[in-house]
Amino acid sequence: MPRFTERTDAAVASGPAVDPTSPPGVRSGRATLALTSAATAVALMTYTAPMVTLPETAADLHTPLSAQAWLLNGTPLGLAALLLVAGSLADDYGRRRIFVAGTLALGVTTALGALTSSTWLFTLARVAQGAASAALLASSLGLIVHAFPSPRGRLHATGVWGAFVSGGIAVGPLITGAMPSWRVAYGVLGAAAIVVAALSHRALTESRAPRGGRPDLAGAVTFGLALVALVAALTLGRDGWLRAPVALLLLAAVVLLGLFAVVERRTATPMIDLGLLRRPGFLASSTGGLFTGLAVIGLFSFLPALLQQTLGLSAMDTAWLFLLWSGLSFAVALQARRLAGRMAPRLQLALGFALHAAGTLALLGSLGSGSWTRLLPGLIVAGVGSGLLNAALPLLAVESVPAQRAAMGSGAQQTFRYIGSCAGVALTIAVVTSSKGGLSHGADIAMVVSAVLSLVAAAAVAALRERTA
Repeated sequence: MPRFTERTDAAVASGPAVDPTSPPGVRSGRATLALTSAATAVALMTYTAPMVTLPETAADLHTPLSAQAWLLNGTPLGLAALLLVAGSLADDYGRRRIFVAGTLALGVTTALGALTSSTWLFTLARVAQGAASAALLASSLGLIVHAFPSPRGRLHATGVWGAFVSGGIAVGPLITGAMPSWRVAYGVLGAAAIVVAALSHRALTESRAPRGGRPDLAGAVTFGLALVALVAALTLGRDGWLRAPVALLLLAAVVLLGLFAVVERRTATPMIDLGLLRRPGFLASSTGGLFTGLAVIGLFSFLPALLQQTLGLSAMDTAWLFLLWSGLSFAVALQARRLAGRMAPRLQLALGFALHAAGTLALLGSLGSGSWTRLLPGLIVAGVGSGLLNAALPLLAVESVPAQRAAMGSGAQQTFRYIGSCAGVALTIAVVTSSKGGLSHGADIAMVVSAVLSLVAAAAVAALRERTA
């Protein structure tokens, strides 16, 4: 593995360079944590915006049910395709530079999304929002690792960052539900991202982990195209896995991933060191991210729309109800750092998945009950589980790679998370809409699938160390 040297670069930073051998100042660390957490929250608010407004957005854009998965999967597609690439670029070319560019691009693309008039234009805007979010999310943890070099400070900072992931998910539906229309909500979120970008350009200090040699452009292109093909196939697959377009996209994804592996083994400066796949911590981080997207995000992205259709709830009522789940997730993620000395992040992941499974099973029958109160126990238990997942994943992501490559580690974990999200959303919609027993019965089947996947993830993550020792 090539040796990396962490340094700061005054030539690309407007702020003063910081000697990497000495910890950054407390004020600088607080500013870094505040701005990266704020940008992360805005990115997650944008990500969750369609959750409670899907019926309204689909009606406004004349989107048929068969195409509504694209309204939800546009952002995960952009995220999955570029997270790892963005993390590698942030480490090599400057974390602040990539972070500010991503946050600014998120603001612009979100505002443009509010002006779209068709399903495909909106989907393209959502894909662009995902690409911009990839840049800011991957680089944010790299900035945090540089600003908090001590293990104790890093534990606190990653816990706060993970809590703001939950916080963005909690506040996003409330903001969009409270606005006069989904277009106004997108305009507000776009403006917020632009403000954070402007503040970050002035307040953050640049850092990078430069490596000798040329950038891994071939790896970036092959990996990005492979993920685009894979996610597109997963989204289209709900209409039939044996159709020619789906088969061709899956074949293209396999071929491109094979080319990516060849490129990474031959280049002197790989985008990702494939040797990391032998590390139990990296495997646990990647597995945890994949199943969080597949089992948790996949179900809960479509559940709000189901509640509106089966229980007759308004967008705002649905947002308040889901605040119980996402708000608990936020609170638990903030406090989960207290478990660090008692429970390894890997076991915390396993517990989080087990609680999500229990909460999801408690939701069975709730959509056909006619009362929203029937949802409360399941949302509470699942919310606690989600909080544990959101706290453990970022810590495990940066601990499982060299400190100089923290942004890459973050990008890898989140790449798997949003690949799982795309597959999970497509799977959930396919299961629900194909049920002959109606939406409520289909939702119950989707909940069972989510619970089973969570239990598989819990067992896999818990046993990973023993299997790889």
